Amino acid sequence: MIMNQEQALLKAQVQLNQLIESVHSAAAAAWRIHQVERDLMAQLLDLGLTLLNLFIAHHGDGDLGTTAGTVDGRTVVQRLPQKHDRRYVAIFGELTSPRVVYGTREGQRIERAPLDESLGLPGGDFSYVIEDWAQRFGLKGSFAEAAESLQTLLRLRLGVHTLERMSQEMAGSVVPFREAIEPPPAVDEGPILVVTADGKGIPMRRPPQEGPKPHHRRTKGEKANKKQMACVGAVYSIKPFVRTPNDVLDEVLRDRCSDDRPEPTHKHVWAEMSRDIEGKPIGAKDAIFCALFQDLTLRNVGHDRPVVCVMDGERALWEAQRVYFPEAVGILDLFHVMERLWTAAHCFHAEGSDDAEAFVADRLRGLLEGRVGYVIGGLRQRLAKHQLKGSRRKTLTSVITYLENNREHLRYDEYLKAGYPIGSGVAEGACRHLVKDRLEQTGMRWTVSGAQAMRHLRATYLNDQWDDFIEKRIDCEQTRLYGKNAA
Repeated sequence: MIMNQEQALLKAQVQLNQLIESVHSAAAAAWRIHQVERDLMAQLLDLGLTLLNLFIAHHGDGDLGTTAGTVDGRTVVQRLPQKHDRRYVAIFGELTSPRVVYGTREGQRIERAPLDESLGLPGGDFSYVIEDWAQRFGLKGSFAEAAESLQTLLRLRLGVHTLERMSQEMAGSVVPFREAIEPPPAVDEGPILVVTADGKGIPMRRPPQEGPKPHHRRTKGEKANKKQMACVGAVYSIKPFVRTPNDVLDEVLRDRCSDDRPEPTHKHVWAEMSRDIEGKPIGAKDAIFCALFQDLTLRNVGHDRPVVCVMDGERALWEAQRVYFPEAVGILDLFHVMERLWTAAHCFHAEGSDDAEAFVADRLRGLLEGRVGYVIGGLRQRLAKHQLKGSRRKTLTSVITYLENNREHLRYDEYLKAGYPIGSGVAEGACRHLVKDRLEQTGMRWTVSGAQAMRHLRATYLNDQWDDFIEKRIDCEQTRLYGKNAA
């Protein structure tokens, strides 16, 4: 219950005196400093709640007289005979404030609550600060861990389902925020724009079954949980990094990295799942490439920077690239190519042998120097000459097919001279940081809506846009709730 100003002020003064006295008492009793910290924190939370009471009491009960206009000014409504309680959960604790409200009659929708307007209360019960802090915890660990942290630090008991609902409600504001955000300053951008995408599986909750659950022994290769693919993408700019084939070989085979390698600038990551949006099914790849297209277009308007698309060999990704970024220079990720070359090497040489490394180095040099046909032709000759059979023949054939299918994206000699990136490490890093590190923690299972909400919020956080997002979300909700009266 909200106290009046005099009551709240007197209580705050008593609590402040108790704080000071507790410090003296702790010193006399030879407490350790951490014990004093814990005791002070508990008392400071109590004092904060009292001072919040005092702040609300300064605003009165919101009585504007027997009638008042609605927020939009179009209708006059009546003061309802009974005050209505408003619950508000702050970081200091929970408050319930009785306030005057206006409407057509009791039992109908409340049309206006002037106290809510003057205080700038949120649409729900929880303060914007709690929503911010709770989701920061939830972005990094499980909702159960977030709830435990809030209880330990603030003595707040928030259930896991409450935090999940909060996550999905907040995530609903991410797309409008993203669409309204200004592009990075042109002077901060590198001269090359890069787009990249990849897929990542997310463990999903199994649909509930009616009746007793049948016993089922998993067959060979069957997974314990079902996964649904998410599409992860990123857009960034970068400075040219001109290299020779020898430079690349030193880096990828001998771990001799150059000290002057440029770093990605204004890297924006994003992730999408196949789902229904406004009743229309949208595929994950279409959703992610649409988001990447919007970001890249906004950043490139009026600049006409070259666009590079670096991805692995998945055909569906390249089909999407041809639709959304037809002008981009397509580059097959070099590390996926190396994986195939190592697989081919092991058809002839033992794993870990010098001969296997020499095999890979020779073919990789050929690709880096632009001799793609020579490399593919050499592998075909080996396939015939050595008369491989069984799994080794199948393996080498798949490597040849992979290189042939992606031949148009293997012009590494041109890419190196232009200073383009040739590895999709940013996409794979996004798969790890955006999806795996949070959504694939031990025992986690997700619904589509819950997983999508987490990815949207986590992408905003990883893009260093979290603080701006929180402020924009508050401004939008306050305007929606209170119109021009929003503080």
